[in-house]
Amino acid sequence: MLRNSFQARIAGVLVLLLLIVVGALYVAVQTATNAAVRSQAREQLDVGSLVFQQLLEVRGRQLHDAVQVLAADFGFKDAVASGDTETIRSALANHGARINASVVMMLSLDGNLEVSSDRQISGATAQRLSAQVMQRQREGAQIFLMPIAEKIYLLVQASVSAPLPIARVMMGFQVDDAFAAELRELTHLDLTLLATQKGVADIWISTLPAAQREQVQEGMTHLASDAVSLIGSERYLNQALVLASGDGFEVRALLHKSLSQAQQAFASLDQNILLIALVALTASLCGALLLARSVSQPVQQLAAVAERVRQGDYQADLDLHRADELGRLAMAFKAMQQGIAERERQLAHNALHDALTGLPNRTLALERLGSAITAGRPMALLYLGVANFRTVNESLGPEGGDLALQQLSRQLQGILRPGDSVARIIGDEFLLLLENADSDSAVGIADTLQQLLLKPLRVASHDVALDCRIGIASYPVDGNAPEELLRRAAIAMQDAAGMASHLQVYQRGRDDAQQRQIRLIRDLRHAPSKAELLLHYQPKLDIASGRVRQAEALLRWQHPELGMVSPGEFIPLAERTGSIQLLTSWVLEDVMRQLREWGGRGLYVQVSLNISTEDLIDPQLPARVSQLLSEYQVPAAQLIFEITESGVMLNPEVALQVLHGLRECGISLSVDDFGTGYSSLAQLKRMPVQELKIDQSFIRDLDDDSEDSVIVRSTIEMSHSLGLKVVAEGVEFERSLQLLARWKCDTAQGYLISRPLAASAFETWLAQHALAASDVVH
Repeated sequence: MLRNSFQARIAGVLVLLLLIVVGALYVAVQTATNAAVRSQAREQLDVGSLVFQQLLEVRGRQLHDAVQVLAADFGFKDAVASGDTETIRSALANHGARINASVVMMLSLDGNLEVSSDRQISGATAQRLSAQVMQRQREGAQIFLMPIAEKIYLLVQASVSAPLPIARVMMGFQVDDAFAAELRELTHLDLTLLATQKGVADIWISTLPAAQREQVQEGMTHLASDAVSLIGSERYLNQALVLASGDGFEVRALLHKSLSQAQQAFASLDQNILLIALVALTASLCGALLLARSVSQPVQQLAAVAERVRQGDYQADLDLHRADELGRLAMAFKAMQQGIAERERQLAHNALHDALTGLPNRTLALERLGSAITAGRPMALLYLGVANFRTVNESLGPEGGDLALQQLSRQLQGILRPGDSVARIIGDEFLLLLENADSDSAVGIADTLQQLLLKPLRVASHDVALDCRIGIASYPVDGNAPEELLRRAAIAMQDAAGMASHLQVYQRGRDDAQQRQIRLIRDLRHAPSKAELLLHYQPKLDIASGRVRQAEALLRWQHPELGMVSPGEFIPLAERTGSIQLLTSWVLEDVMRQLREWGGRGLYVQVSLNISTEDLIDPQLPARVSQLLSEYQVPAAQLIFEITESGVMLNPEVALQVLHGLRECGISLSVDDFGTGYSSLAQLKRMPVQELKIDQSFIRDLDDDSEDSVIVRSTIEMSHSLGLKVVAEGVEFERSLQLLARWKCDTAQGYLISRPLAASAFETWLAQHALAASDVVH
């Protein structure tokens, strides 16, 4: 954990930065030190080279002065002239001793050795030496550095004249280890001399230790000036000099400066730098740890509080008082914590309450109902739905509809007893939970509620009357589970729509009816594709002529398992679930197919069919009908579309536009179920209809003395005055037909004439009826 912690990373970063800085500083110091050491060594080599050459020149001048004195000495000249060898030898030795010369010799003018203080110098060597000296003298050299036998000498020569040259005198210093040591004392440089000559072993002189001297002897030819080489365990900067060269010999010098020893002077600096770096690193590490700790501890506190917030604890204390950015972060975090807590409370409230009314929602209602069931407390449910809320919403607009629901929710809250609650389930549906109540007491409360709701609501400047239905279910009589009780209360509310009181207590067995509805709704969508739908045709009698020229197409559903399903059962389900347009499309196409088939056999029938409310507000309906007419080659005059006034009132502007579009196609329009719903003469005048159909509720028990006779007779007269034909449906008795004929009704439809028949049966019936009518005429 520590390796991956924030504190460790901060400390690691700071220490790493310091290591980089110290490392860069150390490298820079080392680079500068090495450059300085090398530059200083190079300067020392340059100075040492000058000192070495000057030392040779000083020694050469000493020899030159001494040899000139010897050559000018009168006694020495006399000895040379007389050939006094002992005197010559004594003079040579005395003069050489005065300047500590290593060798003194006299040569004849032809180069032969006459006398020498060094017995290793032979005649042949002297002859070669004389030739080399004469050659160097012709080149302008006055001082000669040459290997002689196994030694290296610095030589100077002078002619002995009496007065003509009679001999040559040479005097020289031996360049040996002592000379090299003297140079080292003067320059603090090591010196290696190498003299090579034909036929003789190389002569080595060096101030280096024995082991390093052997390594130099092995690779001196590869050592170049201003080059760093590793000799032994030390690094040296070298400078090579060629001191003398001639026919068959060469004398070279190599000056060495130990860089390793020079760097020892900076060893204390390196130690100090390392010590300072170690101290700085230790101090920085401590400071970095303290800084990381001062940063990581608040972060850890914030992380701990954040974890508690993640777990749902919004009251975790954050005690962090700082004036820096972390303090401001802590304050912001605390504010965020409070904000999250507030939003969490708000979200929890919203999750269990309705946003529009503020009432508990379905979830909270089920929780409360479940708590009551768990505690075993009796509970009654009043499921309230507003039947005409869609109309209210359309007339007042969405905002007006919302205001109406808010007022309704306040009224519901106003009648609650202590312990009761009300919830908005969905849309215009509310649920009242009545504590310690059974169905009987719930009916009394529901009746009181209905009396209250009979008073119109004042919404903006409008009075709105709500048509409310109430279903009642109770625990434990009607169920032991919240969802079950809620479903059964909703079923009772749906059943209340058919009750005069709009109030219904749940009846046992209604669950099976609802399951049947659910199954029908599910299977209805697939009925057209499975060829389960069929059309029956009910004849419509022209009362004046006694002939049948029209029929109404009535939809039937042959369910594969439930058998024949009544239109009164599945048509409302289709309208409620949005499947009605699918059924209308199938009916339209099948009617046109049948009309084309009948037309091919010379049978002309005008067929009416019902158009649903959803179809009336579909602007594409006229175009689809026109396409089908063209496809099946059916005259539009053979079709009558039956509509309801309530369907037009749902969206008058669009509905009227659709109706006019159908009229432009040539289709006749009929107002169905006239007198049962919202009837308006003004609206009737606006609709492009040609026919009005009186609902069967006015026709079924029609006689001359009934109240319905006044309505039917006046409706027929009004329709004729408006230029409309009248159809009376539900004719079951002969007396009703006679009254309709007396009142000049145009068409009659009902069981008295014929029940709805399948297409083939209808065709047979139509032929028989035509034959019977023909016999009556004759």
